[in-house]
Amino acid sequence: MVHTGIGYDVHALVAGRKLILGGVEIPHPKGLEGHSDADVLLHAICDAVLGALGEGDIGHLFPNTDPRWKDASSRVFLEEAARRVAAANGRLVNVDATVIAQQPKIYPHIAAMKQHIAAALSVTPKQIGIKATTNEGMGFVGREEGIAALAVASVDLPE
Repeated sequence: MVHTGIGYDVHALVAGRKLILGGVEIPHPKGLEGHSDADVLLHAICDAVLGALGEGDIGHLFPNTDPRWKDASSRVFLEEAARRVAAANGRLVNVDATVIAQQPKIYPHIAAMKQHIAAALSVTPKQIGIKATTNEGMGFVGREEGIAALAVASVDLPE
């Protein structure tokens, strides 16, 4: 039976941090603020996969109060979500995600993001969909104060 989960994440843009999205470092004068590398795309995907499994969110598994996760690569979180799918005798069907950012342009980095995400989840890049949009200058995203991401994941689990 196919189960579907949804994930959402948002982080503020700040000076002095690298911008990591989808596991890819993107040249930009600001990066995302957070306890880990603050990769909003990987966080949203992780929550979507965990949601499809009926489990808690990334904050429960990897709390920002735990010093082990300080500046950690979010790939670790995604790999744990994939491990949990395998432990449940499941199979990740697909992931579809959208990055919402006024700047920088995301499209030139999508192929590399898909490769990175697919490798972390042990699937093919064809099973990963990534899109990007702006907020048309509105709200915190439009003012370039932060970046958000939404993701949906489908996991085939035994009944």
